[in-house]
Amino acid sequence: MRLIALALSAAIAAAPAWSETTRIETATGTAEVPANPASTVVFDMAALDTLDALEVPGLASIGNTYLDYLSDYEGEAGTLFEPDFEALNAMQPDLVILGGRSAEQVEPVSRLAPAIDMTIWGEDILGQARDRITSYGALYDRADAAEALLAQIDDAIANVQAAAEGQGDALIVLTNGPKVSAYGAGSRFGWLHAASGLPEAAEGLDASTHGEAVSFEFIREVNPDWLIVIDRGAAIGAESQSARSTLDNPLVRETAAWQNDRIVYLDAARVYIAGGGAQATLDTLGILEDALAGGKS
Repeated sequence: MRLIALALSAAIAAAPAWSETTRIETATGTAEVPANPASTVVFDMAALDTLDALEVPGLASIGNTYLDYLSDYEGEAGTLFEPDFEALNAMQPDLVILGGRSAEQVEPVSRLAPAIDMTIWGEDILGQARDRITSYGALYDRADAAEALLAQIDDAIANVQAAAEGQGDALIVLTNGPKVSAYGAGSRFGWLHAASGLPEAAEGLDASTHGEAVSFEFIREVNPDWLIVIDRGAAIGAESQSARSTLDNPLVRETAAWQNDRIVYLDAARVYIAGGGAQATLDTLGILEDALAGGKS
């Protein structure tokens, strides 16, 4: 703790006075930050995903981004949850972006460098994702690229909704080894219903962070036309039972989704770790569109 305190004190003493700033919208309201920062440390993977899509230079991140396409940014800044304050002090970034799992660290990090919370969470993931793209476009002088990215997302949503027409309902489940939780329209994964237009196979599910724990009997009784699956173990690189193994049992096999080969295994890391990131959103919509188009009779 003494080393952290020393690092904070040194950073405060050496903090530069920014000659040019801009105001952007964050998860906690409007913030004034350095305009077009040359160096940015990013702890939130949805933010890093979108900044990468916008081709923002000068990015650095944590030791494990969990996503292959973001691995080039891996560094010594800390983890998804905990910044390395000494490393941050040595890096002297113009801006630090936190969010989600690291959101509680905004205040202590702000003593080292300008820091903002860009969390994407809750029911309106797509709306928040759009807001973040717009904010980053303004912050990094990438407004044209941001506008093009938003247009791509609009096109992808239109395509997946067209593919979903007349395709029945869906149940979203997350597996964690042998355990299964279900998520409804009001949950962190509810944007999959909003984006695709697929109605809920089971209404009234718990909208909490961890979803509603369900049994295989529940899945059979709900009998979804589509089963959309997120494998938490695969997302975090855990050595656990896979979603395919977990769901391969007699009860799930009785569902319309299983019998019609309408089980969609999403890229778990993109949805679970980088949910709301522009590329993660586009890739997920692409997987849904391909699956739904293949399910057309």
